[in-house]
Amino acid sequence: MKDLDPDVNKFVAIVLAGDRTDSDPVAAHSDVPCKAIASINGRPMILRVLDALCESDVIKSIVLCGPPEAGLQACPELVARIEQENIRWLENLGSPCQSVSAALDIVPDNEKVLLTTADHALLNAEIVRYFTSEAIGNAVDFSVGLVEYGTVNKAYPEVKRTVLKFREIDACSCNLFALTSANGRKLVSFWRQVEQSRKKPAKMLATLLGVFSVLLYLLGLLSLQRALTQVSLRLGVSIKQVVLPFAHAGIDVDTVEDKQLVEKI
Repeated sequence: MKDLDPDVNKFVAIVLAGDRTDSDPVAAHSDVPCKAIASINGRPMILRVLDALCESDVIKSIVLCGPPEAGLQACPELVARIEQENIRWLENLGSPCQSVSAALDIVPDNEKVLLTTADHALLNAEIVRYFTSEAIGNAVDFSVGLVEYGTVNKAYPEVKRTVLKFREIDACSCNLFALTSANGRKLVSFWRQVEQSRKKPAKMLATLLGVFSVLLYLLGLLSLQRALTQVSLRLGVSIKQVVLPFAHAGIDVDTVEDKQLVEKI
């Protein structure tokens, strides 16, 4: 009998840790070179994300895209972990899409990939295990993590999130994506076209789906399933959502107010 590979359902994690602008408000407020090393109750948020990934026991290695050299030198513990653990650091590039593409270039096509961000400061091992397990169960090329807006709003009514309004669900992104086949990588090359529209759902959907679907979206008639099916057909990539039951999975640190809320939580 052939031995089963104990790592067959484990993932390589790609963590985006570069700032989107040269003057990130969270970095400025925290007086650090980049947002990823801003302290959350005394611990840099990037270390909190790495802790969650390592403690989940479903991650075999990590590719860290950023922070830039200045950010590394300002966080000795991060430097030590890169040197001592199975973490490979890459200089972040001009956009998240470019950074992900560079990271995927060094990850073999047969590896499952979990993509997340360094500002996901409330990420924990339970969320990582839940998402990766559901992504494998989806049996598709690409899974996207979502949490119902009502779940977030009920637990944290003060938080402000970008909401994707579909017929059957109002959803928030969780900054969690799973590429469970090599075919899922096609989506990354298309990502560049929608990268600048992440805070404008209608514009993003126009790029992905066309004007008619945007009209349905604006009227509250577009279903999430229809949207994902259209994207799948357009790109030749099977896509499915993972709806997480954790309110804090839908909170990242985009603003100083987010940082203060996360510290409170």
